[in-house]
Amino acid sequence: MDRFLRKYLPGASLSLIYRLVRKNVKVNGGRVGADCMLREGDAVDIFLTDEKIDGFRREKKVTGAKRQFRIVFEDENILVTDKPFGLLTHGDEREKKNTLANQVIGYLAEKGAYDPATARTFSPAPVNRLDRNTTGLVLFGKNASAVRDFNAMMRTAGDVDKFYLTIVKGALTKKLILRDRMIKDTDQNRVAVLPAESGEGKLMETVAVPLKSLGAYTLTEVRLVTGRTHQIRAHMAGAGYPVVGDAKYGDRRVNAYMEKAFGLTTQFLHACRIEINRGEGSLAYLAGSVFESELPENLKRIRDSLGRGTGNVGREPRTRNDGGSNGQGMNRK
Repeated sequence: MDRFLRKYLPGASLSLIYRLVRKNVKVNGGRVGADCMLREGDAVDIFLTDEKIDGFRREKKVTGAKRQFRIVFEDENILVTDKPFGLLTHGDEREKKNTLANQVIGYLAEKGAYDPATARTFSPAPVNRLDRNTTGLVLFGKNASAVRDFNAMMRTAGDVDKFYLTIVKGALTKKLILRDRMIKDTDQNRVAVLPAESGEGKLMETVAVPLKSLGAYTLTEVRLVTGRTHQIRAHMAGAGYPVVGDAKYGDRRVNAYMEKAFGLTTQFLHACRIEINRGEGSLAYLAGSVFESELPENLKRIRDSLGRGTGNVGREPRTRNDGGSNGQGMNRK
């Protein structure tokens, strides 16, 4: 209930929200607590004048954050963005305004595809998330049905495949299928990898395929079967192939070399491809779609510099013929 009111009346203070719950709000004719879980079909009565409600709602403004993302694909339901380095997907305690989510809301409001004053409790939202220093594809739902259906697809094994490009330390010569468990230390913002049979923590599965030998390193394509915090970085480091530039799980000597030689100060990790194998509900038409993003120029330079004089060592095969590009960053069957 309190979250609903905070979205519905964005100009109201938190103390006012709780006061409204106690004195001025009923659900289906009865009083409820702030932790009441609302369900579709519930009738919410707010006992305030129209003028006061309009005043609390008018304060909902669209952020003026400058657009930094590139549009890969857009239709009436979804927006696929290419997130640059250094941009948060969502806000945190240090940065609340200049985020990818706010930039997308501003872009959609400017073009008339979203009106925060009339959208009630919905805001366009991402259905996948990247760390600040991971670049690449982030997909947004532009309406409530799209967000709901895409979240369902993300939870269903095999519906959506997410691929990343990375460079790892070591000579990876064959496909790795990693199945383990992870425990997150929230205070340290770090995860520990445990054996799958340990019974502790959450299961995670990662598939890594070497693409090209880069001498002491390997250009690798990684597919996430599950989507855990820091999964690729922690899993690859646990397998003995840490991501270059990764200060949290990587090799310090390698990172020092990468910074000195190429100016790389964070992990080399790029969300390069999203494949939709099956669509749900309003997004059924997306089945067979493939969205792609090229490496940023600074990561291309590192790959090419390390790769001079080396050869390909393999690639994970695609599960279907994706056909040609339609010119908007999406391929179809």
